[in-house]
Amino acid sequence: MPVDVQTEIEIDRPRSEVAAYASDPDNATTWYENIKAVEWKSPKPAGVGSRIAFVARFLGRGLAYTYEVKVMIPGERFVMSTIEGPFPMETTYTWEDTASGGTRMTLRNQGEASGFSKVAAPMMAVAMRRANRKDLARLKTILEAPTRS
Repeated sequence: MPVDVQTEIEIDRPRSEVAAYASDPDNATTWYENIKAVEWKSPKPAGVGSRIAFVARFLGRGLAYTYEVKVMIPGERFVMSTIEGPFPMETTYTWEDTASGGTRMTLRNQGEASGFSKVAAPMMAVAMRRANRKDLARLKTILEAPTRS
């Protein structure tokens, strides 16, 4: 069963700043509530082919998975897909300028549930959407903080 969750938010900061912060895996534990640890499996900085391992807590369960960067167009698009983990997933970030000079960031998670995950896929999609909205709101708060000006 496919899972495809897309959320977006407007952030009152330049696109280059939002994209640079959001696409840096070292910042993931700051703005993603469920990501508890990040471990680089490739040299920094991130680029196409980079591998990054994440430890997360989702729906009360610990998860460990490794993403590989598939697409990296600075300031426009960042795509990672799992190469190891319990649930095949692709995560895409896109950024666009807003009329007010800020940034519209879109976060999309899509994957194909199998086994037990297949039964839980509808519940997972709802939980992912809720978590993504909270994470994007946290990112907005961080990037719009007066100390970042």
